[in-house]
Amino acid sequence: MILPKVRDRRFITLRRGGSLTDPDHHLLALWAASCAEHVLHLFESVRPDDPRPREAIEHARAWVRDEVTMTQARSAGGHAMGAARDLRGAARHAAYAAGQAGVVAHVAAHELGAAAYAIKAARAAAPAGDSDAAGRLECRWQRAQLPEAIRKLVLDDQRLRNDICWSVFDC
Repeated sequence: MILPKVRDRRFITLRRGGSLTDPDHHLLALWAASCAEHVLHLFESVRPDDPRPREAIEHARAWVRDEVTMTQARSAGGHAMGAARDLRGAARHAAYAAGQAGVVAHVAAHELGAAAYAIKAARAAAPAGDSDAAGRLECRWQRAQLPEAIRKLVLDDQRLRNDICWSVFDC
């Protein structure tokens, strides 16, 4: 589970009664796409002929550019998560990261899902005994990619949801 039981109004758009602006929603989607893309090779090395996770990442970015609808991005995200179902380990987590990135257009709070699954993918891909260090390295890389406009919001979200995100944000 990566979403809280009570939705954080900071991740609900202004037009739906929250405080999230469209530009910040777009930044969240782009950051989530970057997190997922950073580990996408872990899926593609196992399933090189399955385009669904890459397409979800591309749809997240296309949504920001207003080239696809929210529904199309959300659907692509769902298909990416479908690509994960029969996999295990790093490839599975990488596909889930891509799926989560795709659905940020629908629910902005999925941004943390993309990041958390990417960290889980990095941990799972690491040699035995190195998984914690690999996870911390991935977490620090992700934080370095955060645009300043959403940095405080995301870091606070990581703090608040770390326990439901497998404690991957202890970096």
